[in-house]
Amino acid sequence: MQHTLVAVFDNHADAQGAMDELLASGFSRQDVRMSGASSAGMSGSATSTTTTTTGDTDTGIGSSIKNFFSDLFGSDDDDARRVNRYEGAVSGGKCVVTLTADSLPEVERAADIVERFGPIDIDEHSDNVGQMASSGAMLQGSQSGMQSYSTSAQSATTQQGNLSGASLQRDTAMDTGSIGATQSIPVVEEQLKVGKREVQRGGVRIFSRVVETPVNESVNLREEHVDVQRRVVDQPISPADATAFKEQTIEMRETAEEAVVQKSARVVEEVTVGKQVNQRQEQIQDTVRHTEVEVERLGGMDDDSYYRTHYQTNFASSGAAYDDYAPAYTYGSQMRSQYAGRQWDDVESDLRTDWESRGGSASGSTWDKMKSAVRHGWDRMTS
Repeated sequence: MQHTLVAVFDNHADAQGAMDELLASGFSRQDVRMSGASSAGMSGSATSTTTTTTGDTDTGIGSSIKNFFSDLFGSDDDDARRVNRYEGAVSGGKCVVTLTADSLPEVERAADIVERFGPIDIDEHSDNVGQMASSGAMLQGSQSGMQSYSTSAQSATTQQGNLSGASLQRDTAMDTGSIGATQSIPVVEEQLKVGKREVQRGGVRIFSRVVETPVNESVNLREEHVDVQRRVVDQPISPADATAFKEQTIEMRETAEEAVVQKSARVVEEVTVGKQVNQRQEQIQDTVRHTEVEVERLGGMDDDSYYRTHYQTNFASSGAAYDDYAPAYTYGSQMRSQYAGRQWDDVESDLRTDWESRGGSASGSTWDKMKSAVRHGWDRMTS
């Protein structure tokens, strides 16, 4: 069975975005199409597959739109009104994205993608409400902007030849002619998914600066000083001193040591910054919710007749009236629904305590007397 998904958008940008996302998600280019309607016909996109062979373009386009929606919705009075609404919206300048798939899960996946781009609600649009559909994937009849239709392969081919767009609403893909008055209650449960993310927990910042510290060092320095002494001498000149009568010069220099300062840099310590990675396990405790569906049979005339027959067979000879045992039958059927999934032997003591707390013993309907009727009501709902 082939399924057709169609969505109507207010503007070309949203329609183009939905189409691009569908193609990026793995849908075939042959199965995803986009068309735009204007006063001159469906020509809002280069990917439009709508064509006409007559000279009257507006007439051909209008007929194509109407035929497309008629194939989707049917031909009775209610469907005809729906066709007119959708035909008017598409002909009024809306952009349309269509997708065909062979399975309903694929259509549902496509609907989840398309609804993020805001398909319009055709039902509300026809009443001039002008609001965008808040949920693009709802069941048919809930005034959503999204619809899907299940068709045979031949019907889907005809629809694609007529028009590549309409308003979108997700259906449950029931075959025509097999519609039944059924209702469904979804059973929902939450699942806990624990992930992780990186957060900043502090760190270390290291600064390097120059600090001057006074130092004192001692050094021994040598100095020379020229000492000139004169003394009185009275003696005859010697032959060696005969040369003293000439000009001469004697020079003697003083020397001294002075301090010379030199600085040399040495590495005396290293500061190393690194990370130590540790793994730890944290136990996450949370709660998840789920729904439970309990099935309770509602009593009717057939149950009353059934219980009367049992009373006639088992309790009529005791002299007590059926009205005395009727509450016990009803009590047993009600408790079966309350203790769904448990066995009679496990809950008998609780039922006895509850029966007596309701005043059964005070009214003469003791547990020992009514136990068999209660058990029969219990078994009636179990069978």
